[in-house]
Amino acid sequence: MKKIVAFLMFFAAFIHADDINLWKKSTLNTILERGELIVGMDPGYIPFEMKTKKGELIGFDVDMAKAIADAMGVKLKLVPTEYDSIIASITTNKFDIIMSAMTITSERNLKVNFTKPYISVGQTLLVAKKHKVKNWQDLDKKGFIITTKLGVTGEIVAKRMFKNVQVKTFNTEAEAVQELINGNADAFIYDKPFNDIFMLQKGKDFVMHLSEELTYEPLGWAIRKGDPDFLNWLNNFLNQIKHDGTYDKLYEKWFVNNKWLPQVM
Repeated sequence: MKKIVAFLMFFAAFIHADDINLWKKSTLNTILERGELIVGMDPGYIPFEMKTKKGELIGFDVDMAKAIADAMGVKLKLVPTEYDSIIASITTNKFDIIMSAMTITSERNLKVNFTKPYISVGQTLLVAKKHKVKNWQDLDKKGFIITTKLGVTGEIVAKRMFKNVQVKTFNTEAEAVQELINGNADAFIYDKPFNDIFMLQKGKDFVMHLSEELTYEPLGWAIRKGDPDFLNWLNNFLNQIKHDGTYDKLYEKWFVNNKWLPQVM
């Protein structure tokens, strides 16, 4: 009996030591010791992350990152990173977390871990006014061109759903939608919040919005694999702000009001 008790005590101590080592290596512990949260994001996606005319980074994700840093009691560093290389950058320790309106997919989940969704968006279409269409199927014609940003869900959806069109990708949303405005494309596919705001600002003069969402897309924050402490903290933080009014305040600021538009348009 004594041998069994001794073994159990040894085993418990071993497990405890293993837990301590896991914590010491965790991103959360590294952030606290460093005194700085480093966030990767691709500015240019209205209203999640974007640059003002003065070059300042603002947006829903930016404010969420500030709230996380404040809750940790650390400084915040934002690292602008092109979207098609952002996962590779976090896996090579360029930053601690991706906060860049990233859709949670099984393919991406093989490379990074996601928090619980913090918002959901879907793909919609901006269509040249010359086309009299009622739904996305009316656009699936040979000779038609649909634009989107390289490496995002819009590209995946366009190539999956449209069998006859040419899909052209660009490095930024602005370039892709401008191709439509210039008359060099027939439609632009992207996340509904971006398309809504584009229509509000200047799109109604050039295009029409097929606002029915073609997809369900939960967005999450992405972190490196093998980091349960950081993931646990982020999920608990998200749960807290969704119940204490913080989330609602930020959502209204960026998705309901448009007072920030003059800073970027």
